[in-house]
Amino acid sequence: MQTHFTPEQLTDPLVARSNMILRTCVHCGFCTATCPTYQVLGDELDSPRGRIYLIKDMLESGRPADERTVKHIDRCLGCLSCMTTCPSGVHYAHLLEHAREHIEATYRRPWRERVLRRVLKLVLPHPGRFRLALLGARIARPFAALMPDRRLRAMISMAPKEIPPVSRNDDGQTFPAIGPRRARVVLMIGCAQRALNTDINDATIRLLRRAGCDVVIPQSFGCCGALTLHMGDEADGKARARDSIARLLAAEAEGPVDAVIINTSGCGTTLKDYGHLFAGDPLEAEARRVSALSRDVTEFLDGLGLPEARTTEGQGMRVAYHSACSLQHGQKIRSAPKDLLTRAGFQVAEPANAHLCCGSAGTYNILQPELSQELKARKVASLQAVAPQVIAAGNIGCMMQIGSGTDLPVVHTVELLDWATGGPRPRALAPA
Repeated sequence: MQTHFTPEQLTDPLVARSNMILRTCVHCGFCTATCPTYQVLGDELDSPRGRIYLIKDMLESGRPADERTVKHIDRCLGCLSCMTTCPSGVHYAHLLEHAREHIEATYRRPWRERVLRRVLKLVLPHPGRFRLALLGARIARPFAALMPDRRLRAMISMAPKEIPPVSRNDDGQTFPAIGPRRARVVLMIGCAQRALNTDINDATIRLLRRAGCDVVIPQSFGCCGALTLHMGDEADGKARARDSIARLLAAEAEGPVDAVIINTSGCGTTLKDYGHLFAGDPLEAEARRVSALSRDVTEFLDGLGLPEARTTEGQGMRVAYHSACSLQHGQKIRSAPKDLLTRAGFQVAEPANAHLCCGSAGTYNILQPELSQELKARKVASLQAVAPQVIAAGNIGCMMQIGSGTDLPVVHTVELLDWATGGPRPRALAPA
């Protein structure tokens, strides 16, 4: 793609980076075939190619974002399926990131949307506040239909039936390996996940310990920055990322760290991109260190191996595996979760169009509820079509999204792996 940035514009590292990305695009349109929003809406401007044109025009002109551009960029899930499909290697993720930052810096949204986005930033990254919000949502659920804003109704509907008690396993501490120590790892415990489902971290700790790992839980760990970065708030996202880097690397001061383990794939994609986020920053070396250490829990266990202990209780259970976009497209991890489940004795089935997003995408299911609901319905139908007994996924957002559209139990992949290697039966599964 030909671009026309001025020499002055190209002195900005972000513009220079976006210029390089834009120039790799050859207008082939392969991305339209795998874009979820294009499949639903059929609008070229709601495809990656169309959005690239809008971003190019906006950045080249140096003008503030307009309503038309904002509408189509906001509709983008950021699922990155287009990056998997693209034969030219267009790094759409970084281009989208720049566009969202430009929008937030130059466009004044309607007041209701400004308030909603502010509330999301103040609540979701803080487990305590999020728990209170979920409790309020549960109380408000009978009155949801009376809410004037569809996005408020979406917020209320996302509250789980039960809010789990706080897990003390998430407090700063070190869990020693069971048996001979094979590795020392830091577990990134997430933020929203700690309010929505505490079983995931608990299962991860048990599984890693039985696999021979010392598991270090960072002191006072907060949000990694993913939530606000995806909303275009670079300042807030980078501030949270700086704090995360300091807390994750503090464990290295006490002894060698073999990996930073992530069991929320949306966070994992962000951590692995810290090097780009802090390029040219005094913290760049530390950021790149965290990125280099970061491993999805299934990625790590695929190399280390599962614990030897086995139970026959779940053997042969049919599992529909949902591959989170942040895992398969953002981190390029596709086979490891399925391979581990198969090795653990489960019968793994993958749905049709497994590359398509479920519609969760961070805060997308709140900010774009109609599109999110349509994508959820399609994903749930494809998962149920393989006649599973349980659905497994590697991202809490996907689990909540899919779980709200089906009566089938939805669990994290590590919960099944933990169960199969000596841990308790996942609570989401009915008693044996």
